[in-house]
Amino acid sequence: MNRKGNMNTKLTLTIEKSTIRKAKLYARKKGKSLSGIVQNYLEIVARDSNETDIELTPIVRSLKGAFTAPADFDYRKALSGELSKKYRR
Repeated sequence: MNRKGNMNTKLTLTIEKSTIRKAKLYARKKGKSLSGIVQNYLEIVARDSNETDIELTPIVRSLKGAFTAPADFDYRKALSGELSKKYRR
């Protein structure tokens, strides 16, 4: 059992040797186990993936779909142009 009272399970991963070597060095420098670092990472990934299920407020829900950009709209080009105008000296 781990610190949260859950059962630990072994996991086999295929990772490049150089990556494993670097990760072990990193873990050693941080005073942590590589398994602990991987577990923490996976917990963060799993938690963040659930955040997309956040319920929208009524105001946000009412605005959803209120604007439809033209099919050929280039957001990056438009943003770049507006920022150039704003910060032109």
